[in-house]
Amino acid sequence: MEEAIESINLITRKPNVRGGRPCIRDTGLRVTDIVVAMRYHDRNPDQIADGFQVSLSEVYAALSYYHAHKREIDDDIDDQIKTARRLRDEHIASGKPLLLS
Repeated sequence: MEEAIESINLITRKPNVRGGRPCIRDTGLRVTDIVVAMRYHDRNPDQIADGFQVSLSEVYAALSYYHAHKREIDDDIDDQIKTARRLRDEHIASGKPLLLS
């Protein structure tokens, strides 16, 4: 039997889905969402799968993608944090109350 390279294609990038960021196939769940859940919310893969209602294999595919593209994903996460902080600061400076629903 000849060697065969097999791949699980669970991560996709579509320009019209989540700004072209890598997502779990057929969802809008970004690889960054998985990484943030682990890094900042101390979730393990089982908890992430349950919480986001995806399979454990999809979580591990996202983590595998992250490790293969670590710099890109880390930069994206840093940009998201900076944007959130800027928006928060702009909101505070506006003096408008924060409305939570």
